[in-house]
Amino acid sequence: MVSAIPHRFVVIEGPIGVGKTSLARRLAASLGAQLVLEQADQNPFLERFYKNPRAAAFQAQLFFLFQRARQLEDVRQSDLFGEVRVADYLLDKDRLFARVTLDDAEYALYERVYERIVVDAPKPDLVVYLQAPVDVLMDRIAKRGIRHEQLIERSYLEKLTQAYARFFHGYDASPLLIVNAATIDPVSSDADYQLLYAEIVKARRGRHFFNPAGRSLLPAS
Repeated sequence: MVSAIPHRFVVIEGPIGVGKTSLARRLAASLGAQLVLEQADQNPFLERFYKNPRAAAFQAQLFFLFQRARQLEDVRQSDLFGEVRVADYLLDKDRLFARVTLDDAEYALYERVYERIVVDAPKPDLVVYLQAPVDVLMDRIAKRGIRHEQLIERSYLEKLTQAYARFFHGYDASPLLIVNAATIDPVSSDADYQLLYAEIVKARRGRHFFNPAGRSLLPAS
C-alpha cells in the first residue's frame, strides 16, 4: 500500500550486514518510491578486496565512487519533487570507507578524484542510520550467505562500525534518525517494520533516536 511521506529523498545507511538494502526495498514498496541501490555485485574488485584488502582497496573504492556519483547525478538531474526516492547509501559514506581501507597516499589521490567528480550531490530529506554491534553484523552476514562477504574479517567490521559512529556523531547535513537495529527486525517482522515506518514518515528536523532497548550506541559527546 502506497503511503504519503513528507520526504522526497530518503537514505538508509549503516555498516555491512545491518540490513539497509532490505529495509530500503521494503520502504520503497510502502511508499511507491524509486529505488536507488548500491550495486556491489557489479564491482569486479570487491571479492579481491575481501581476500586481500591491501591489494585491491584502491580499485574497489574508485569503482564504487564512480558508480555512486553517476547514480546520484542521475537523481540530481531528475525531478526530485515529482517522485519519492529511497537509496541504500549516502555518497558521503564513500569517503568513510576510503579512510578505513586506503593508506595515506592512496587516500590523498582518492580525495583529488572525489573533488573532481562529485558535484552538487542531492541532499537527503532524511537519513536513517541503522546501528548494530559487530557480533550481530557477523551473524547476519553469515546467515545471508553471500559468498564474498564470508571473507570479511571481524577486525574490518570493527573499524567500519567505529568509523560510522564517528561520522554520524557529528553529522548535521540532513535530518537524521538513528536506529538501534540490533533489537528489531524491520525486514522480517511486520510489527517492527510498522514501528520504524511510523518514525521514518514523520516530518522532522535535527537528530532523533529510535532505540527500543532504551540505549544509544553512539559515543558520548
